[in-house]
Amino acid sequence: MSKEQKPSRQQVYTLLVEIGRKDGDGLPEKATGAALMVYASGVDEAEAVRETVAILKQADTAPLDVSGYGTLAEREEEGHDITDEERHLMQRARDENAVIVAQVTPFFD
Repeated sequence: MSKEQKPSRQQVYTLLVEIGRKDGDGLPEKATGAALMVYASGVDEAEAVRETVAILKQADTAPLDVSGYGTLAEREEEGHDITDEERHLMQRARDENAVIVAQVTPFFD
């Protein structure tokens, strides 16, 4: 007998993560930090944030603050303009149970 696979409770959350400087972070030399647009899967937003922070720390970055913008459905309800590329990355994050950094914007003085 094969077990029926339960539907995944994973959802994908859009997060904006501010990072500070740390040796080996890969940011431009004169940058003071950066903002990262991230798509992260989790059963809830708190789990998505925890996983994102853990992965960013493993990647030698210094996460300072995380702002959540909700799931795809929540963003659509709020009237956000979501491109096909964003939808593709969100689906990939869900399929791979992953954290995907979609955009990095360095900060300069």
